[in-house]
Amino acid sequence: MKEINELDVPDNLYYTEDHEWVRVKGENVTIGVSDYAQDQLGDIVFVEMPASGDQFKKGDEFGTVESVKAVAELYMPIGGEVIQVNQALEDAPELLNQSPYAEGWIIEVKPEDASQLESMLNKEAYLKMVQGGTAG
Repeated sequence: MKEINELDVPDNLYYTEDHEWVRVKGENVTIGVSDYAQDQLGDIVFVEMPASGDQFKKGDEFGTVESVKAVAELYMPIGGEVIQVNQALEDAPELLNQSPYAEGWIIEVKPEDASQLESMLNKEAYLKMVQGGTAG
């Protein structure tokens, strides 16, 4: 397990209390799991993902990540339509461990309401939450 100061937590992303991250990419957003989440899960062996065109509300479960230790649900940080799924994860789920913010992204979504980003955590608030402080 990594120490808090060893975690990769990019400044330019939004985070959720469930350890998903969101990167704004033009009008769309890319979603994945944080370095902290993949570190806690251990070696990831399978990722269940939705299909392109699937619609979700904020907070809906959209998939699961299975590691040698546990299965973790993935929750939508923002409502919208899935427009792209990272097919590379089907053959190489370990990309979530190796590159959680680049090659290990999970889905791209066209948000229904971009203002939902405002309720997410920034890097500082996310790190505080992970360390056991309060997120708000």
